[in-house]
Amino acid sequence: MNRDRRRFLRGLGGAALGLPFLEGMSPRRASAQTAVGAEPFAIFFRQANGVAQAWGDEPERFFPRELGALTEASMQGRATGELAAHRSRLLILQSINYRGFDYGDGHANGALQALTGQGPTEPGAAGGSQAAGESIDHRIGRELNPGGDDSLFLYAGRNRGWLGGACISYRGPGQRRSAVNNPFDAYLNLMGGATGLDPEAQDRLVRRRESVNDLVRTQLNRLRSSPGLSTRDRQRLDLHLSSVRDLEVQLSCRLDEDRARMLENQSPGYDSTDGEDTLRTARLHMDVAALAVACAANRSVAIQVGSGNDGSTRYHHPETGQPMANFHYLSHRRLSHGSDGEVIPDSDLLHHYVDVQFARTFRHLLDRLAAYDTPDGGSLLDAGVAVWYNDNANGPPHGRWNVPWVLAGSAGGFLRQGQHLRVQNGTRDPNLTQLLNTLGTAVGVRSPGRPVLDDFGASGSAQGLLSDIVA
Repeated sequence: MNRDRRRFLRGLGGAALGLPFLEGMSPRRASAQTAVGAEPFAIFFRQANGVAQAWGDEPERFFPRELGALTEASMQGRATGELAAHRSRLLILQSINYRGFDYGDGHANGALQALTGQGPTEPGAAGGSQAAGESIDHRIGRELNPGGDDSLFLYAGRNRGWLGGACISYRGPGQRRSAVNNPFDAYLNLMGGATGLDPEAQDRLVRRRESVNDLVRTQLNRLRSSPGLSTRDRQRLDLHLSSVRDLEVQLSCRLDEDRARMLENQSPGYDSTDGEDTLRTARLHMDVAALAVACAANRSVAIQVGSGNDGSTRYHHPETGQPMANFHYLSHRRLSHGSDGEVIPDSDLLHHYVDVQFARTFRHLLDRLAAYDTPDGGSLLDAGVAVWYNDNANGPPHGRWNVPWVLAGSAGGFLRQGQHLRVQNGTRDPNLTQLLNTLGTAVGVRSPGRPVLDDFGASGSAQGLLSDIVA
């Protein structure tokens, strides 16, 4: 967003209110590629503990039945089947392999490597580990955000535990980033935060008596009646204002007036061990993320669910509605954080139930992105890429081969779509860094003096692009 446009938006009642691209407000030379809301972006949604895929005597419950074009039949009954409505925009990847860095623990190896492509700052530190480099979400924000603003890093669930809670996003070696746990705080920051609203307006927002739209209603109505706006402009503006209102209604239902002045304190809604609260929080974070990329306020978002091993969250059984054993126990198939403890009956099926809930949560993000139109007649989901990825491949082994990555959106046509692929002929060669380079390139990040990003990740790792997924 250029400086004059940001100044105009910030002048609307003092709030940096994100707006969709309006043809009547843009220079005549603007194109779909440069318009607000059509710029490529990346949103990363992280799950811990692997998925219920084929391993030992356990059947396949995650990946589609067939490679190639995605169909309802091939996806039915699998966790990824929850995404079938978006199958034409999906790229479901097998044979994504991580390196076996000496983190001293499989969870640390996956959680800290997945977005950085880096090993540890100190070998064998296990739960005290730190990654030795920048994460791709931060790199995207640093290079592409207006003013070089940080990418958004959002967290759902109990923000402590193995690896210290929020752990996937890094500024540089050993420089772990703090995450925003409360969706309403993330929203206030997006709308301008303490620097964007005057004290009186802040007070009204915090008390939840007025929406951001209400604070600037006169100015927005004046903008909507401008003779320079087309019918499509007015439709986009109405959709955007409706989306903001919907988000605020959801948030206000989470935060009653008695707690409105305690937004900085932790509450069961977003610092909970209950899986329903945790995934509800993740969906609210997704609403904020979709709004952020729609108004071009941020080009990169990472959403982490649960701590390094998600070892305290208890997701609910779909039939009984009761909380199951904590997710880390289920992933071990035992009532234990290790290899001992009583075996949990049908634990691989229970793990699958968790995968399904994550798939439905990811679908919420895709629905949100698809609801935004872009100037070229497509949807926001087509303009960028949303990623659902895992720290590990499967349950008990916490393996680093065949780690599931699900991509949605082509980033403006850069990525293949509608496919279930086994990349690089299914070898076990580490290729995570190639995937990260490809995603960075897709949204516009470049290595110095190069037409692509091709050197991200630890030295000695495979570099360049993962050609299998490029359109």
